Amino acid sequence: MSRVSSAFRSFFSILFSGILPDDIAAEFGFVKPVPEPVKPAVELPKVSDGALQLLHILQRDSRLIDFLMEDIKSYSDDQVGAAVRTVHADCKASLLRHVTLAPALDGVEGTFQKIDSSTPPNPSRVKLIGNVPASGKVAGGILRHRGWVASSVILPPLGKEDAVAIAPAELEVE
Repeated sequence: MSRVSSAFRSFFSILFSGILPDDIAAEFGFVKPVPEPVKPAVELPKVSDGALQLLHILQRDSRLIDFLMEDIKSYSDDQVGAAVRTVHADCKASLLRHVTLAPALDGVEGTFQKIDSSTPPNPSRVKLIGNVPASGKVAGGILRHRGWVASSVILPPLGKEDAVAIAPAELEVE
């Protein structure tokens, strides 16, 4: 009679609460699995973190953000030119240290460049300008800009820094 009682108890327990009573589960050799400890979720870096990190590097090494956010209308062309030379050299050095660049199309600007005419080119890598046919299929054209692709990006690992903090404010304490 114990099995009939267990069957009714099991049926109604599962029907109303969705679980099998512990004593009945143990009676028939079923054991509840021990839940594994929940590991804290590791926050994966977002794509924007790398972009912000690169901005941080350009600000740290060359003060690019400071230069771009500065109102330069009141400065003479000589003053702006002198600042641009320094910012340009420092930004280029930082960029080349962290990103390996290659031309999207390896050719001489101003000369005819052949491309595969069987399919339209990838618009992320080749932008067709001028008299482009509706099909987008062309044999080539005059190379106006070689374009750039990143063949590798090597950024330092993200630490516990605030990813959106491009540059900290500087507060001098006297």
